[in-house]
Amino acid sequence: MLDLLPELKDWLHDGRDIAVATVVSVGGSAPRGPGAALAVDRAGTVIGSVSGGCVEGAVYDLCAEVLQTGQSVVERFGYSDEDAFAVGLTCGGVLDVMVTPLPANASVRALLESALDAMERGEPVALVRVVEGPPEHLGTTLLVHGNGSTEGALGIHEDLDRTAAEHAQAALDAGRTGTVELSPDGSSCPEGLTMLVEAGTPPPRMIVFGAVDFAAALVRAGKFLGYHVTVCDARPVFTTQARFPEADEVVVDWPHRYLRGTRTDARTVLCVLTHDAKFDVPLLEVALRLPVAFVGAMGSRRTHADRRRRLCEAGLSEAELARLRSPIGLDLGGRTPEETALSIAAEIVASRRGGTGRSLTDTQTPIHHGRTARSDLSSGPPSLPNAVAGTASQRRL
Repeated sequence: MLDLLPELKDWLHDGRDIAVATVVSVGGSAPRGPGAALAVDRAGTVIGSVSGGCVEGAVYDLCAEVLQTGQSVVERFGYSDEDAFAVGLTCGGVLDVMVTPLPANASVRALLESALDAMERGEPVALVRVVEGPPEHLGTTLLVHGNGSTEGALGIHEDLDRTAAEHAQAALDAGRTGTVELSPDGSSCPEGLTMLVEAGTPPPRMIVFGAVDFAAALVRAGKFLGYHVTVCDARPVFTTQARFPEADEVVVDWPHRYLRGTRTDARTVLCVLTHDAKFDVPLLEVALRLPVAFVGAMGSRRTHADRRRRLCEAGLSEAELARLRSPIGLDLGGRTPEETALSIAAEIVASRRGGTGRSLTDTQTPIHHGRTARSDLSSGPPSLPNAVAGTASQRRL
């Protein structure tokens, strides 16, 4: 739901009655993960998506129903070979979807607007909502800021709120959204409350080094993938906002000096397009020793061999050199800047998601890598209702 807040901003400010459907948990192969959301207002306008199309119609109808009844609903969508026309996921997965009404002037709106304000400032927030437990507490919401402060309450007691906030901080640290189970006294327990913890972290960074013609296309690809994109080069005549209008930042500085002083984390992607030893060797000395997600460098295989020799002479270890993706990109046979940017973006996605880069036609591995049968942040069995193959099981909250 946090990802949907920027689109919901005007609706919240207008005081519209809204029903929001949020994916609570995922089993098997499914197109969207926990936290994916769809919203419908009384006029029937819809934004967002929970399944990429498989069950959107049924969820839309459920949102319209919730707007009429004012009661939250949790529904499970599955699929069976016996009833292939049942509402469900033809990909074979299972989704648990919670639909919650947001009536005008509801107190939760203040929390959502506070979360949106924090996200617009680039601050991490986590939204904790009870999705299973005593009826009087279902849907209660706690907002946890990255600095540890909280807004709202789960309404049971302070110890539970503190424990929920600790789980939210852990989710923010990991950048993960999922369910967690707590007992009323705040300890983890399969028989306790089930909460959805949504982590809203600032977008990951992509830093493109080298103000070359390929960089503009890669900036567009990076923005499309949701990165905060920075272009950095030491040459001011080439490194201008006019040349890279879609970049979030354009920095004139020596690449290695800028990288030493800027913020990076385990999600950061570094793309070195300079293919000039005086720029990229000092830069890669720094980059390959940082705990970032991806380091790739452009250049021919001869350039790569020379670059690797220089990096060895600079003292980098074999383990550090093994992190370098060079030549950068997957083998798509592309030649244009746009095709090259696509191949680089594809390698970044494959690296992030554990993909092989091979054609799906030629593989037998799961299409959605990294998905387990559960989408939770705690240990123990899931507490949401068991799937009924080929049907949608529903509970009134």
